[in-house]
Amino acid sequence: MLLSLGSEVLAQDADVEAGAAYAGEVCAACHAVLPNETISPLTQAPSFQSVADTPGMTELALTVWLQSSHPTMPNIILKQDDMRNVVAYIRSLKRG
Repeated sequence: MLLSLGSEVLAQDADVEAGAAYAGEVCAACHAVLPNETISPLTQAPSFQSVADTPGMTELALTVWLQSSHPTMPNIILKQDDMRNVVAYIRSLKRG
């Protein structure tokens, strides 16, 4: 119960628009970051749309994914606010 409340609070503090802006500035060189965009500039990098639509892609799963190193991803360390915002943005892309 407490975990549920905690993640709701985190989601409420997140800024989807700031997450979209950050993704456009930092992530878009490799990932397709816009809604319904499916082909990334770096073909092996998943689009944010496909990540959002992945079954079971929770806030926690996205946070872990963003903190994990990717084989060709530069060593980008996101501040907590940026991470929360990007997670909120990606989750906002989920269809259906």
